[in-house]
Amino acid sequence: MEVKVIDSKGKATSKQVSLSDEIFGIDPNDHAIYLDVKQHLANRRQGTHKSKERNEVAGSTRKLKKQKGTGGARAGSVKSGTRVGGGRIFGPRPRNYGFKLNVKLKRLARKSAFAYKAKNDALLVVEDMAFATPKTAEFKSVLSNLNLANEKVLMIVGAENENIYLSSRNLKRVKVVSADSVNTYDVLNARKVVFTESSIKVIEGILN
Repeated sequence: MEVKVIDSKGKATSKQVSLSDEIFGIDPNDHAIYLDVKQHLANRRQGTHKSKERNEVAGSTRKLKKQKGTGGARAGSVKSGTRVGGGRIFGPRPRNYGFKLNVKLKRLARKSAFAYKAKNDALLVVEDMAFATPKTAEFKSVLSNLNLANEKVLMIVGAENENIYLSSRNLKRVKVVSADSVNTYDVLNARKVVFTESSIKVIEGILN
């Protein structure tokens, strides 16, 4: 699959990049995508929820009334979960929501996500960029030149570039990640995926 390389001014260059059919041309596996996105969202959960149970609520442990002869139900402690002000019965406890997935399945999920974007013509390849200093206005002008000013964009760079990251950090609809840290959720969550030239080889090296 051949894709033309575009410069930062939005003009096509004489260069072309060959995208591997083993990544961008496969038949997408929806179940692999589902599992990978589910794991990603589960790992983002803090899991710090907590409510007090009857052994943690402040209050006396004396018996409220005698066991028999009152005509009502038995009552042992004011901290019982059936009483107002008592502890929560089977309340939430801190826990880790993460679960394990095999590496091969996660790779398949990323390949499937890229394949969907390729089928929908939602991929762009641009020349490697270098910002001398972090400048949001300069990054916005690049997006405008690529006709992506109003799109939800994921930009994948070959290696961590702090100036590009800082230039894009204030833009709500843009996310910049390095090729070795891209995940299935980010790819599917973006309307357009923009690769820099150097990122293609890194991704193909990881996923192949």
